[in-house]
Amino acid sequence: MSFRDLAADTLRTLAAHKRRAALSMFGIAWGIVSITLLAAAGEGLREGQRRNAEGFGRDILIFMAGRTSLQAGGARAGRRIRFQDTDHLWVREQAPSCAHIMPELGRSGLPVRSRYNSASLTVTGSLPAFAWIRNLPVVEGRLYNDEDVRAARRVAFLGTDVARQLFPGQPPVGETVHIAGLPYVVVGVMQRKTQNSSYDGWDVSKIFVPFTAIVRDFPEPPPSGPHDIDRLLVTPRSLDHHEACKAEVLRALGRRHGFDPADREAAFVWDTVENAKRIRQITDGMKYFLASVGVVTLLLGGISVMNVMLVAARERTREIGIRKAVGATSGAILRQFFFETSLIVFASGALGLSAAYGLCAAINRLPMPEFFAGMLPGRAPALVSLALLGTVAVLSSLYPAHEAASVDPVEALRFEAGG
Repeated sequence: MSFRDLAADTLRTLAAHKRRAALSMFGIAWGIVSITLLAAAGEGLREGQRRNAEGFGRDILIFMAGRTSLQAGGARAGRRIRFQDTDHLWVREQAPSCAHIMPELGRSGLPVRSRYNSASLTVTGSLPAFAWIRNLPVVEGRLYNDEDVRAARRVAFLGTDVARQLFPGQPPVGETVHIAGLPYVVVGVMQRKTQNSSYDGWDVSKIFVPFTAIVRDFPEPPPSGPHDIDRLLVTPRSLDHHEACKAEVLRALGRRHGFDPADREAAFVWDTVENAKRIRQITDGMKYFLASVGVVTLLLGGISVMNVMLVAARERTREIGIRKAVGATSGAILRQFFFETSLIVFASGALGLSAAYGLCAAINRLPMPEFFAGMLPGRAPALVSLALLGTVAVLSSLYPAHEAASVDPVEALRFEAGG
C-alpha cells in the first residue's frame, strides 16, 4: 500500500469514528500542551528567581561579627567580636580560594540634602569591586574607583530612588550633596534593579561612597571604635571553591580575633550560594513535578488512541481478511496500523506544540511579576515531547497492530460488523 493510500485509509478511519478520534487526539494534544506549558512556567519561575537573586549579588558570602559562644585560647564565651577596617588585607593573604574579600561599612539615618530636597538616608562604603559583586549597574556617570579610594575623595554614587528624591527632574551628576553637613560630589547614578533580599535596605535607596571616605567621615559611634566595620563581603573563585573559601575566611578571622572557627555565633555567615542552591532545587522540583503531570496526561491520551485503533481493527476485520486472502502479508497489515496510529499521534502532537508555543508567546506579552521571567518553553520541552510522542505512538500501536495482523483470513471472511 502506497503512502497516499495509507493516508487516505487513515482519514477514512478517523471519519468513521469522528467523536472518538477527536477526543483521543485532544488527549494527545492536551498532554503536549500540558508538558510544554508546565515546563515553561517552571523554567520561567526558576529564571525569575535567579535574576532576582543576581539583583542582590553574585555568589556572595557575607561575614558579620557577633559574640563568641565557645571558649578559645583562654578567653571566655560571650565576648563581642568587632571586625576592623584592615581585616580584609589580612584575610586575603590567608584565603587563596576566594576571589574578592572586601570590607563594608554602612551608616543609616544620615541627613542628606541637595539644592532641591533633603532626606534621611543610608550611606554605605566599600571598594570598587563592590559594584560588580553587589550588581550595581550604572545608568549615568560612574561608580567610585581605586583612585577615589586611595585619595579618600568625597564622591557619591546615588541609588535610583535617591537620585529621584534629591534631584527631581534634574541631572544629578556633577551636583553636590551634603551628607551630615559634608559636601560630596555626585559622580554617578545607579540603574533601577530588583533584588530579593537585603541586610540593611534596598540598594536603590542608598548612597555609595569610597570606603576610606566613610571610615574617615562617618565612623561607627561609641561603644564601637573608629576602625570598626559592619561586615566582610567575600566571593569564591568558583562554585567549586565555595566551601574552601568559607572555611579559609573563618580560620583567618578566628586567628586574628581569637575565636574558634567552628563558633558560628562569633562570625555569622550569610551564604547566598547555599540559598541559591536551595531555591534552584525547589524550582527544579516544581518544574519536574509539573512536567510529570503533563507526561501522565499524554500517556492517558495514548491509551485512548489505542482504544480507537482496537475498535477500528475489529470493525475492519472483514476488510483485513479480504486483503490477506489476496496476498497481503501480516507485516503489511502491521505497518498499516502502525502508520495510522503514528499519524494520529504526531498530528495531535503538532497541534499541541503549536498551541502551547502560541500561548507562551501570548502570555509573555502581559506584564510579569518580578519573581517570574515569563513562559520559557525552550528546546528541551519540545525534544522531550517529540520523544514521548514517539514512545506513545509505538506503545499505542503495538497491540492493535498485532491484533489486526494476526487475523485468520477464513474467520475474517465470515465476520459481520456488529456481530
